[in-house]
This record gives sequence, structure tokens and C-alpha cells, in this order.
Amino acid sequence: MKAAQSALLKAGEQWTEMRADVFAALAEHDRPASAYDLAENVSALRGKRVAPNSVYRILDLFVRTNLARRVESANAYVANSHPGCRHDCIFLICDSCGQIVHIDDDRLTGSLIAAARDAGFADVRPVVELRGTCAACG
Repeated sequence: MKAAQSALLKAGEQWTEMRADVFAALAEHDRPASAYDLAENVSALRGKRVAPNSVYRILDLFVRTNLARRVESANAYVANSHPGCRHDCIFLICDSCGQIVHIDDDRLTGSLIAAARDAGFADVRPVVELRGTCAACG
């Protein structure tokens, strides 16, 4: 939480109670969480309804500031356990249990960035998702 707060403040953003609650709820999940899941968690914590749209706005901010990662294929989010670290994302997603593993392989993502630059793209940040079955389910 302290690293997330520090990273958000360094990005020139405020660390509000609501943002802290959303980040705490996201960090508690051991699987990717949707904005609806998080809105429900934060609503229970606060004792009043929190709209998923409010959570989506906060999650968009968290993704922009590297506090969270969006798992595109699941339309869900995971907390970035190293908010100050700017590695590109490689997600391994289990189709059976939903477990997600985040790995870093700069050789792979470096090749993707080079290919994108060769095609005329700038400021590329790869997000690679591989679906399969984890060792526990296999």
C-alpha cells in the first residue's frame, strides 16, 4: 500500500480514501478482479453503495500510473506488486481455475517493441496473455 501511495503521489495524483480502498480491495484478490467485484468489496467496506463506474475511473488511473495491470481477455485487473517497476506484462492465465501468473521476459517484449517500432509505432508497452492450464489443474 505504501509503495502504491508513493507511486501515485510521484505521478502527481492524490491518494484519496476511495483510491486507497479500491487498491486494498484489488490487492486482496488472488485472481483478476472486475470493477463490479471491487465495487461490491468497497461497498461492503464502506457500508454504502459504490458505483462500478467510479471504480472503473480509479482503475484506469491505476493502470496509467502502473499501480494495476488490466488482463484484457478477462476484462479484469490485478494489482501491480512492484508499482515502481516498469516491466512489460506477460500473463499466464489458467482456463480451469482462473489463476494468473505475471512473468517478466524483456527478451520477448523487447522483440515485440522492436517489431512495433519497425512498423512505425512509438511508446509501445506490450501486454502478452497466454491461456492454458496451470500445473495444479493439469
